[in-house]
This record gives sequence, structure tokens and C-alpha cells, in this order.
Amino acid sequence: MVPIRVRRQPPRFVFPKALGFEDARKIRRFETRDIVRRLGVLSPNRVFINNYPASTPPVIFNPSLLVEDEIVRVYARIVVGYYKYVSGIVELEIPIEDLFSGNININYYASRIVIAPSTKYDLWGAEDPRVYKIGESTYMTYTGRSINYFNPAVRIERTMPVTAIREELNERRWKKVFVHKLPDEYEEKMVSNKDAFLVSIDGRKYFFHRPHMIDENYYLLIGVEGRRDRTDELTEIVVNDNREIMRPLRGKELKLGWSTPPVVIGRNRVIALIHGVDNLIEAYRVFAAEIQFTKEGVVVAAVTPSYIMAPKESYEIFGDRPYTIFPCGLWRRDDKLLISYGAGDAMIGFGEIDLNDLIGLLDKGRIY
Repeated sequence: MVPIRVRRQPPRFVFPKALGFEDARKIRRFETRDIVRRLGVLSPNRVFINNYPASTPPVIFNPSLLVEDEIVRVYARIVVGYYKYVSGIVELEIPIEDLFSGNININYYASRIVIAPSTKYDLWGAEDPRVYKIGESTYMTYTGRSINYFNPAVRIERTMPVTAIREELNERRWKKVFVHKLPDEYEEKMVSNKDAFLVSIDGRKYFFHRPHMIDENYYLLIGVEGRRDRTDELTEIVVNDNREIMRPLRGKELKLGWSTPPVVIGRNRVIALIHGVDNLIEAYRVFAAEIQFTKEGVVVAAVTPSYIMAPKESYEIFGDRPYTIFPCGLWRRDDKLLISYGAGDAMIGFGEIDLNDLIGLLDKGRIY
């Protein structure tokens, strides 16, 4: 009789847990109270690329944004060919009044590629940018598909977070400066890393990221900038002291990921948006968490008991990836939050959240 071999899953990696880790999971429910007011959608046929022979992209999605002088600078992922689905990042300038007048649904906009594959860390594409300010500098952290991405013999570091800084004397130019890595003991144990950005709290830089490890689990982490190793292409920054923030709902979600750079609501508190992917049809939904940084470590101070956004519009339900909303951009305007998100992996959606409504939902899920 031939024995039947049972393939065992490797044990989970053990990262120290944030305070409030277990409480957050107990509070969350697989329910939605959508509080995002949709402002409009930008389709790829209304975007022209000025510095590439293909004048319009087949898709444009997963955008970040920043607002300067009533102009919304949108940084979005484009794909110009489907054979390898290689992505670049374009910049668009949109008058902010277009978002609130409805003109975003009909107007045409020029764009230009500002980030394209150029290093071993992003050779097969630059994806899903997060743009944010630290001091007077403007940063963009995006997912780079590395040289390993399509190599079946190498299943480590297939995607890496890459950070570029805008050259303030020439606001159309970005310089790639950092690639972010896990500590040495995880070097050959990380399949990929996505959904990343830096946050500065009291002069200390925290790194939000979501590595996929060889145990086939996805870890929602916050770490701290550590050792810097210069290479021929970019400076590698090791992310130390990682804390696991939250895990998916048991039996309901496959994985979680950071969405937009957070909004700061106090000296050491931020509100972060997080997306959850369900295990039935892999639909994306969004909820929020209040994160506090203390001497004792990272604290999950509150979480919205329900999702605050779920696919409902036609362009969110149907696209290259159905039932996908993927926020990458957030900007505070008084007591409102302007967000930009990928819709169906095909278009750019814009929305607005009332900050007081969001804080009210967080108070219902308060832990600390």
C-alpha cells in the first residue's frame, strides 16, 4: 500500500504584535457602511500621454494624489501592453473644481510618464504609487516588479517597494533613491512586498508595508528605518523592528493591505485606510484604523467595525479586475478627505469622506 503524503503548510512567521492587535479583529464585522461620496471617474480614453508613442493607455488606475494651488496632481499606474502587463506611472494635472463640478466625467487631460522601469528593482514594472509629504519634500513609494518577477527558478523578492523624491526645482522630475528590504534573516523568505509608504512621527520614519512570505501568508506590518546599504543603483534601506498590526477576518478575508498614506490627526496619531480582500470572489473593500505611536510601540487605537467603502458603481464592479476598489491617494481639505482610487483595475475614481463621520465610526470601534 502506497502511503499518502500530506503536504504541510510551513508555520507562520512570528512578528511582534502591535498593542490592540487581537481587539481589532474582535471588533471588525463583515459588513459595510459606505461613507464615501463618489465625485466621478476618469476613463483611459480621455487621457493622452505626451511623452510616449501610444497616445492613450488601455487602462489607467490605482492613482495617488497631492493638491497644490488648487491643482490636483494625480500619479497613476498605466499599462501600455498586455503581454507582460508592464506598468509605468504618469502624472496628470486636474483643476480641483473639475472634481466637484462633475467635469472630471467628461473632460480630457494630458499626462506624461514620470516613472518608468529602469533598475533591477523595477525592470518589469512600476505599480501602485503612494505620494506624500515629509517636511518640505515630496515622496513617492511604488511597487517595483524586480528582475526576479517572471523567473520561475527565483521565488524571492519578486516585488520591492521603491521610493523616489521629487526634484523641487523641476517638479516634473523624480529621482529614485531607496529600495526597502526586510532584515537579513528574511532575505530569502519574502516572495514580494507591496502597499508601502513612509510616515514621519516625531522625527522618526515608520515604514508601512505588506510582505508576502514563503509561508503563503500576507503580513500587515509597520517597521522603522534601519541600516542603509548603498548599491550601484539605489540605496537599500533595511526595515527593522516590524510590528504586525492586524490579520484578516477568519473565514471571510484572504488578505489585508495598506491603502493610502494616512492622515495625521495628532502629534502621534494617524488614520490609515486598509483594504480587505474577501475569500469568496476576491472583492476589495476598505476600512479604517487609528494608529498611535508611543514609547511602548505601535498601538491600534481604534478600528471601524464595518467597511467604509465597497464596490457599487458600474466602473467599480466591472473592469479588468471585477469588484475592485483600490485607494492609493488621500488629501485632507479642512474636515474632508479627498481620495483617489483604482476602479476595476481600469479607471480612476475620485471620492470624498467627511472626516467627522469617519472619526465617529472609529469611536464605535475604539480600543485605546
